[in-house]
Amino acid sequence: MRQPDSDSFAELDAAPQPASGVHDPRSVGIVETKYLTLFEPPNPLVLANQATLGPITVAYETYGTLNHAKDNAIFVCHALTGDAHMAGRRSSDDRKAGWWDELVGPGKGLDTNRYFIICANVLGGCQGTTGPGNIDPSTGERFGLKFPFITFGDIVAVHSELVRKLGIDKLLAVIGGSVGGMQVLEWAAKFPDQLRAAICLASGPRLSAQGIAFNMVGRRAITSDPNFAQGNYYGDGKGSIINIETGPKLGLALARMVAHITYLSEESIEQKFGRNLQHREQFTYDMSTEVEFKVESYLNYQGQRFVERFDANSYLYLTRAMDYFDLNRDHGELSKALSRTNARFLVVSYTSDWLFTTAQSKQVVAALVKEQKHVTFVELESPFGHDSFLLEVEPLQEMLEPFLSQTHLSAQTR
Repeated sequence: MRQPDSDSFAELDAAPQPASGVHDPRSVGIVETKYLTLFEPPNPLVLANQATLGPITVAYETYGTLNHAKDNAIFVCHALTGDAHMAGRRSSDDRKAGWWDELVGPGKGLDTNRYFIICANVLGGCQGTTGPGNIDPSTGERFGLKFPFITFGDIVAVHSELVRKLGIDKLLAVIGGSVGGMQVLEWAAKFPDQLRAAICLASGPRLSAQGIAFNMVGRRAITSDPNFAQGNYYGDGKGSIINIETGPKLGLALARMVAHITYLSEESIEQKFGRNLQHREQFTYDMSTEVEFKVESYLNYQGQRFVERFDANSYLYLTRAMDYFDLNRDHGELSKALSRTNARFLVVSYTSDWLFTTAQSKQVVAALVKEQKHVTFVELESPFGHDSFLLEVEPLQEMLEPFLSQTHLSAQTR
C-alpha cells in the first residue's frame, strides 16, 4: 500500500515521513517544478464556449530522460485536486513525497530508467497553472469568477500543447485515474494521433447523476460561506502568491468532507473507524460536542488540510468541468468518440468503487470493442473504494509493466 497522502484514506493517522526517500535508489530524488507559457497573444486558446484565454502558464514536472527517438514519453493526468508534483521530493528536507511516488521511479511501474514521465497541473487549477486565482492581464486584478468557463476539452488542449512544446510528437501513453481518466478519454477523442496507448483507471465516459449531485452540494457549501464574497476573497491585491487563507475556508472544508466520502467504500470506513468514539469511551450527551466519533474527526482533518493547499474558486470550476464531461453528448455516441484513435487501451475498475463503477468502465470497453480497438480490461478486487488506484499500487504495477513494454516495442518496430 502506498504512503498516505492528502487524498488518501489513511492520512488521518499518518505522521510526516522522514526525508530518507531522497536517498532511496528507487526514488526519483529531488525534483523541480517547471513553468512554461503557452497560447500567448495573438494566438490565445479558443475554449469550448468560443471564449479565448491567453497567455496560459503551465506548471509541470518531468522524471526520467526523453530518448533520442522521443518515443518513450508518458503523460500522467492527475485527479481532481492533484498537482504536477507526482513523485520525488522538492528539497532534501521535504517530509512528503509526490502523490504517486510509489508508482514512479527506477524499476517501478512507471519506470524512469525506461520512460520519460510528464505531469502537469490542470488549467483552472491553483498549483502553478493559470486559474481563477491568477491575475487577469486585461484588468490587473485576480480573475475570480471572471475566469472563463473551462471544460476537460480545454484542459486537455493545454496538456497537448505542452507536449508539443516539449518537442514530443507522439506520446507512448497517457494515464490517469478518476478525473485524470476522463482526461485520458478526452485526449483519445480530441487528439487521437498523439498517443499510442490510453490507460484509464477508476473512471468513465461521464459523471453519474449522483456524482453531479455531490458536486453541487460541495459548490453550494462554498458559495454559501459568508467569506466567499462573490469569489473575490483573495484580499491581497495583485501579488503573485495566492492567499487562500482569506477565502471561504469553512465552506471549502465542508465541500472536501462531502467529496471525500465518495472516495471511500462502506467496507473501508467500517474497517478503519466503525462506530468508535474519538476521545472517550462513552457518549457525552452534549450537542456542543462537534466531534464524537472517529470518522467525524477524520473528515474534519481532511477538510482542514484541504483548505491549506487548494483554492475554492478552482474547486468550483473543476467540479463543474467534471459535471459537463460527457463523451456521448459531445460526439454523438461513445464508440464514435473513440473511433478515430488507434491507441491501445488499458481500462481498470475496482470492485468497491461506487463513484465510478465497473459498469461505467465496461461502457468504455464495449465502445472500443465495437470499433475493433485493442483493449484490455481488468476489474481489481479492493476494499478501498474510489481511492484504490492511489492506495493499491502493486496490482496496478503488475499490469502497467507488460502493457507499456509491449506498447513501446510496437512503437519501435514500426
